[in-house]
Order: sequence, then C-alpha cells, then structure tokens
Amino acid sequence: MFKGPLDESIIKRAQDKLLVKINIHNLRNWAKDKRGTVDDRPYGGGPGMVLMIQPIDDALESLKSKVKSQKSKVILLDPKGKMFNQAKAQQLSKLDSLILICGHYEGVDARVNKLVDEKTSIGKYILTGGELPAMVIVDSVVRLIPGVLEREVTKNESFSEKMKKEYPQYTRPEDYRGLKVPKVLLSGDHAKIRKWRQDHSK
Repeated sequence: MFKGPLDESIIKRAQDKLLVKINIHNLRNWAKDKRGTVDDRPYGGGPGMVLMIQPIDDALESLKSKVKSQKSKVILLDPKGKMFNQAKAQQLSKLDSLILICGHYEGVDARVNKLVDEKTSIGKYILTGGELPAMVIVDSVVRLIPGVLEREVTKNESFSEKMKKEYPQYTRPEDYRGLKVPKVLLSGDHAKIRKWRQDHSK
C-alpha cells in the first residue's frame, strides 16, 4: 500500500535529497510463530481480530533502540485519537524521528495505549486500517521539513499560521469562456493584490 504514494513526487524527491528517510516495517517480523501471527480473537468475544501487544511492543523496542535523538514520538493511528491538523503537522515536522503504528480491522490491544506518546485520528470515520492515515500524516509532515519545498509555499497556504484558508489562485488564460480573472490581479499594484488576497483568505 505504501509503495505508490511514498515513492512519487515531492515525497520521493525529499528522500532522494536525504531530507527524510522513510522505513516501512512489517509487524510479522516480530511474530513469535512460523506463521507470523500478529492478531488474535478479542477476549470477551465479538467480531473480527485484534492486533496483539507482543509484536507491537517488540517492534517498538527494536526501533526505538536505533533512535538517538530525544526529539522523537511514537503515535498510534486510532479513530479515538486527537484530530490531526496543520498545526500538529508543523509540530511533527520539527522532530528527528517519528514512529507511526497502524492498527487494522478491529484495532490493537488496548494495552498498546501505554506504549505510545499519543493517539491521532485523521477524521470521524472508520477505515480498514491505519495505513492510509499514516500516509496522510507522512505527506503532510514531509512537505513542511525545511528544504523539501520553498518556504513561501508552506508559509502562505491554507491552515498555515498566517491564514485559515488560502486565497483563490488563477492562471492563463485571462478569459476562459467568459470566466475572467479578477482585474486587481492583472493590475501590477502589489499593495492592492496583497489586500485582495488577505480579504479572500478569511
């Protein structure tokens, strides 16, 4: 699932420039049996399977032992977690290391909550697993790492510190089937353009 989105465009270029290193780990590598079992039926009954605490704990112990910086976090992707937003993306982009745990189907053993720094959700809806939310977070965070994009791009965009929503953007042609670019943007008057953009970013 991760190969396409994380091996294309801006994310790929960031990795090629060594601005970020993304590692994908298969939880089955820390399973105790030959089958690579990482989930089991929930105590008390009920549908579906739950990811076991042992492989997650062993994986975290192994991965955290390789992290040298104190500026690191372990996050569990969980629909009950705190809602992810641009401010959180900016915070995470300042870390040296980030470990994301992806739940699946019925989630993870609740004791995993004791092993993580926080739980994060990308919305009030349910997905089959945490893989897609992890990719959303990676994309959102990586583009904010210094050097990945020009600073002006991330400074003046929707949900940045300066604006709630970005102003409308236009490009050629000036008139497309009667749909015209606002005249102020063609005026060359930078003060008026700046004011127009401020007015339209609220």
